[in-house]
Amino acid sequence: MPTELPRALVEVKYYQAAQEYLRSLPPEHFMEPTSQATQRKITLESLDLVAAQRSDFHLFNELLVQYPRPRQKRPGQVVPDNMVVIHDGHIDAEGSYDVPLQPARPYWMLEYVSKSNERKDYEDNMVKYERELKVPYYLLFYPDHQELSLYRHTGRKFVSVKPNEQGRLALAELKLEMAIVDNWVRFWHCGELLPLPAQLRRERDQARQELLASQQEIARLRAALDQLRPKI
Repeated sequence: MPTELPRALVEVKYYQAAQEYLRSLPPEHFMEPTSQATQRKITLESLDLVAAQRSDFHLFNELLVQYPRPRQKRPGQVVPDNMVVIHDGHIDAEGSYDVPLQPARPYWMLEYVSKSNERKDYEDNMVKYERELKVPYYLLFYPDHQELSLYRHTGRKFVSVKPNEQGRLALAELKLEMAIVDNWVRFWHCGELLPLPAQLRRERDQARQELLASQQEIARLRAALDQLRPKI
């Protein structure tokens, strides 16, 4: 058996690999179609609410994932649109998520494919998730075709998750469900649709109006009560 490299040397190896990957990216890699940007925004806004309730839920946005490959000097590399890691503790992943140096492996990969986007080879990515990283769950959404798929890893390969009675794709371990609503993937947690900021603001404004109306009614009742009290 070869000698195991010290952690410091592994860190250097993965840092250099990440820098080489960044330098190799063509300009179009940094250009994102509106459809992908919109879905990414919805995902981040929704799943941030899950992260606020679960200390073990870590959500990452377009972060380079590096992992060891058998008999290969260079690590495997892939950049999911979004990634979820489950770990009850702090995760420090500044420039890349280097699997051998992290406390937990990727749990859920999410990607949004547009016909106008040539930044990524999504078919190659899926192979990496299935055969090399063996990610437990993988979500794939085609906004242009309104197709949504959730895959679960059996230990050997990905299998499609079938919609439940509500017509949603369920990730039961995280009490999450997802489905297309008004052309975009929306998320449910513990059976409740996760609201977006615009909805939260409307609810806040309505609550403020109801509170103001209640305060005004209390003031009116107090004034009426004062008039009924006998004058001394």
